[in-house]
Amino acid sequence: MKKRYVLFIAFILFSVISCKNNPKADSAENRTIDPFMEQLTIEIYDSIALTIIAPDATIEILAKGFYWTEGPLWIDELQAVIFSDIPANKIYKWSERDSLSIYLESAGHTGEENRDSDKGPNGLILDLENKLVLCQHGDRRIARMDADLKNPQAQFITIADTHEGKKFNSPNDLAMDRAYNIYFTDPPYGQPGNKTGEIKINGVFKVSPDNEVSLLVDSLSWPNGIALSLDQQTLYINQSDPENPVLYSYEIAEDGSLENGKILFDFLALAENARGLPDGLKIHKSGNIFATGPGGVHIISPEGKHLAAILTGKATANCAFDTDQKYLYMTTTDLLMRVKLK
Repeated sequence: MKKRYVLFIAFILFSVISCKNNPKADSAENRTIDPFMEQLTIEIYDSIALTIIAPDATIEILAKGFYWTEGPLWIDELQAVIFSDIPANKIYKWSERDSLSIYLESAGHTGEENRDSDKGPNGLILDLENKLVLCQHGDRRIARMDADLKNPQAQFITIADTHEGKKFNSPNDLAMDRAYNIYFTDPPYGQPGNKTGEIKINGVFKVSPDNEVSLLVDSLSWPNGIALSLDQQTLYINQSDPENPVLYSYEIAEDGSLENGKILFDFLALAENARGLPDGLKIHKSGNIFATGPGGVHIISPEGKHLAAILTGKATANCAFDTDQKYLYMTTTDLLMRVKLK
């Protein structure tokens, strides 16, 4: 009896030790590690970035299953972020309260026959009257939604669709200044074969409050994301050219033209080892630039210094802050993601 007891105790001790050394025996240690999630990291290159983002901040996946997400925009009135899915011709909405829903259909190529068009909306902003303004690939224009934000409808008023009588290629991204001028890029994405249309240029344009269109730059190969500095004296433009993937900065002259253009940051070395090209960008309240590019979202100072990178593991199209800049929302191929900021 005593021998059996000793053997039983020995068996229990062996089992406990085996469980501690066997990861399969501990469910907490046996969680499947997603290789993709392991790629989601934050790299700090300059201590200045530590005032903006923590190196251990969690990058969250909020929604997935899209074709190509773009143009995130936080709407305080809805307490939600909306974003485009270009091939689906839809705008989606995501909020903490309601999660994911379709916000607007036929959003970039209008008309019932174009509901399933692959030429949907891209960049989104709110104008000074809190109206939604869109870059529409299918309709090849900048337009304002003629409906309340809480009751979206596929009804639009054209702001600009031509320059000197020629249709735009496919307006991509946009920004508005305090004087109600809209700056936007017009690369050939959305055109057959991604070739420049009848306008013959891939331009950067400005639309005045009275809808007068001015050409600002016609020398960029693939102008894409666009943003204004906090003092609205500088215009930043990302160029999505695989041969010359760079971020430009231009000074805005008193007459509204651009001058002293220069390459602020060159992404070429990063593009050799990471997915994606320079695309959308936003300006943080610190004045630093959050620019999507190879690998994810890069934080770049106004002087062109690389401060940090938010590595998403995907080609990242665009990003947006919420009102308090507590979170950065990112559209990355088929995902909507976010990361908490300081």
